[in-house]
Amino acid sequence: MALEGKTPALRLFSLLELIARKDEFVSLKGLTEETQVSKATLHRMLSQLEEGGLLVRQSDGRHYGSGARLRRFAEELLLNATQHGAQHRVLLHLVEELGETCNITALSGGEAIYLDRVETPRPLRFSLHPGSRVPLHCTASGKMFLAQLTPSQLHTLLAHAPLQRHTDRTLTDLGELERHLEQVRQAGFAVDDEEFLPGLICVAVPVPNAHGQSNLCVAVQAPAVRLTPDESSRVLPALRRAARALGDVEAEGSRD
Repeated sequence: MALEGKTPALRLFSLLELIARKDEFVSLKGLTEETQVSKATLHRMLSQLEEGGLLVRQSDGRHYGSGARLRRFAEELLLNATQHGAQHRVLLHLVEELGETCNITALSGGEAIYLDRVETPRPLRFSLHPGSRVPLHCTASGKMFLAQLTPSQLHTLLAHAPLQRHTDRTLTDLGELERHLEQVRQAGFAVDDEEFLPGLICVAVPVPNAHGQSNLCVAVQAPAVRLTPDESSRVLPALRRAARALGDVEAEGSRD
């Protein structure tokens, strides 16, 4: 495929789009074969993006991945999306319906990031503001994101560093976590049973989209004295209605 855009800036942007769509590091050789752009031109473009912090070269010197500046840009877009107002109204309604704190999260690298959050007015609540990051292996939204990955993606993300223990219920064995994620995949929702913070229960469902794999989740959080894992079925209908509404907001935003 040719890189679209008549100006150098648009051609660089097209190259970034191409790289961002891949779930693996890219090489100059592979990009040359895929784009039919000369090796010299692509090398110059990659060097410009690397100098700007948008790409980072891997330790082998041949492969490239997204840089910190590009990831920050993507996160800021998510945090300040034009459809934020509509999403926030859905979240407000969900909190009114369930009476507990609810949030919208996205997958960001090796963590989940809070895009929006509405706190319950009830006592005994756990405060996390939009922009907060939480681990994947011990949170409901994080486990929902992990359950959608392929085995190779999951291995790349988690296999090279220990899974940090946050409470005595955190799953820190990768094999045990993988078996748990298969259950999450089959059920279509995930539960954090005091695995991240003592006394906190969370239930999350993915926001549907046209591409299958979802990069958004909607979740409810409550103290264990008000919500138990066995009671997750009580909150699932409202969560899934909110997820469908958020999916509609996303779809409308993509058409604008």
